[in-house]
Amino acid sequence: MNLSDYVLDFLVKKRVKKVFLITGGAISFMVDAFSRNKKIRYISVGHEQGAAMMADAYSRLGPNYSCTMVTSGPGATNLLTGIACSYFDSIPALHICGQVNTYEQQSSNKSTLNVRQVGFQETDIVSISKPITKFSYKLKDPKEIRYILEKSHHIATSGRPGPVLIDIPMDLQRCKINPTKLKSFKFTKKKKSKINSKINYVINKIKKSKKPVIILGGGVKYAGAENNLNKFLQKLNIPVVTTWSGVDLIDHNQDKYIGNIGVYGSRAANFVIQNSDLFLSLGSRLDTRVTGGVPKNFARKAKKIMVDIDKNELNKKRGLKIDYKIHENVKIFLEKISSVINSKISKKDWLIKCKEWKKKYPTVDKKYYEDKKYVNPYVFIEVLSKKLLKTDTIIADDGGHLTWTLQAFKVKYGQKLFSAFGNSPMGYSLPASIGASIAKNNSRIFCIDGDGSIQINLQELHTIDKLKLPIKIFVLNNNGYGIIKQFQELYLGKRFEASGKGVSNPNFEKISKAFNINYNVIKNHNDFINLDKIINSKKAELVEVMLKSDQKIIPKLQFGNPIEDMSPLLPRKEFLENMEVNIIKRDKKIFEAN
Repeated sequence: MNLSDYVLDFLVKKRVKKVFLITGGAISFMVDAFSRNKKIRYISVGHEQGAAMMADAYSRLGPNYSCTMVTSGPGATNLLTGIACSYFDSIPALHICGQVNTYEQQSSNKSTLNVRQVGFQETDIVSISKPITKFSYKLKDPKEIRYILEKSHHIATSGRPGPVLIDIPMDLQRCKINPTKLKSFKFTKKKKSKINSKINYVINKIKKSKKPVIILGGGVKYAGAENNLNKFLQKLNIPVVTTWSGVDLIDHNQDKYIGNIGVYGSRAANFVIQNSDLFLSLGSRLDTRVTGGVPKNFARKAKKIMVDIDKNELNKKRGLKIDYKIHENVKIFLEKISSVINSKISKKDWLIKCKEWKKKYPTVDKKYYEDKKYVNPYVFIEVLSKKLLKTDTIIADDGGHLTWTLQAFKVKYGQKLFSAFGNSPMGYSLPASIGASIAKNNSRIFCIDGDGSIQINLQELHTIDKLKLPIKIFVLNNNGYGIIKQFQELYLGKRFEASGKGVSNPNFEKISKAFNINYNVIKNHNDFINLDKIINSKKAELVEVMLKSDQKIIPKLQFGNPIEDMSPLLPRKEFLENMEVNIIKRDKKIFEAN
């Protein structure tokens, strides 16, 4: 059979249902194979970056991972930003690139080894993509195809998941192969877990502690361990906090849930983690957006227990000393610990204290509702969250609107709320919403975007129109890069170079009409009356939400402070009343990133 047909058959066997692609000369033979296979479908998109981001979001929600196909050179390099989104957030995806014929490549002749390029659009995408893929390989012989496909699938989906890339030259795509004579990939099965003694240690430490807290990270989701987590949390009556990646793992109305932690976390959740005497981190790499710029100041009096599938994350020496490391799949850990806990572990007085903080320091202040001229983003996100269903998916982009969303949205259990947290590129949420909608059988998706970010992948509005996807796109418009302006105000003397100054927006109403998408505008809080109609529309909707140009992110960590001391700073007497551990001075060398 034809090698390209074999590739599609393999994808079908692995339950890959959708391939996001843009055709081109070097991938044409692979794309032609779809004409002979009706069990798998391709979706033509507007930009290869968008394709990778669609595949990323599809893989986060779908029953299996997704795939892209692109041509050589610029087609392949355009994938890189989307591939990085999957790599940093541990999302499996397969990227198949066409490559020039083997006889046109630099390596085909000794005399051309050091030239920059031989074949038209020849680019060494394997070397370029290696730092942001788990496996990247250029096919050298058609007889390798089964082995490489099986190996790539195993690597993408095992251990800490992530994207893989296969580069297939044009002449190999059209080769004839005998499937019965192809070498298969054999992998060694992981040995059975031996963590029972560690489980008992963790349980005993939690029981003995006075102020324990559970940290939920994205690794719980990526391990498919949501149900295991619920069983575990039912056996505990202690506070729970989340990272941004883990924000949709728990219903925000649960008594145990206090908030998300970190540089843009809630004051309440940060007071909880900073005053704790023990934390159990599940599937979080505890990066500096969680710990603050000085990791050693994070939960400084707490016994630190960390569960992670990636031993490299456990062994980082960046100032945060982990007292007890558990190198294990978090799903296995949760299964084991839930089966061993035989009575509910309760820290009633500590939980009452944590709930008092949550009540005292809400992220959405009542005074925000008093804004008359513009929409307050905290109010908008809170109102929107109340209106959405438990089955809805919400995807935010980057910058200020991502921060307002993660701070103000009240998750109902069953909802999915995510972004490309690790890479956080402008332009993610629009194509990601397309991938998510397709993964959920063309269902409605809520895309939270910004006036700057949406312009990066604006062309995908045509994909939404073409596929008739009922995506609701909310463009939070503050006329510039708000999160950068806030950074420049803090550290750069209010010189708004290339953020407010030099930046302009297109007419979003005209753009909506050009792409046959309904346009709406929310100018102030009175216009919220139109939200129900927009939300329940069966069509795509673009909604421009008008914010003040100097709208701030509140609260926010600044100036090298520990995460309990967020800006705007609380009165010192009030702050000291909230602290049960030693007070430390800010690090004057640290500038928190925007």
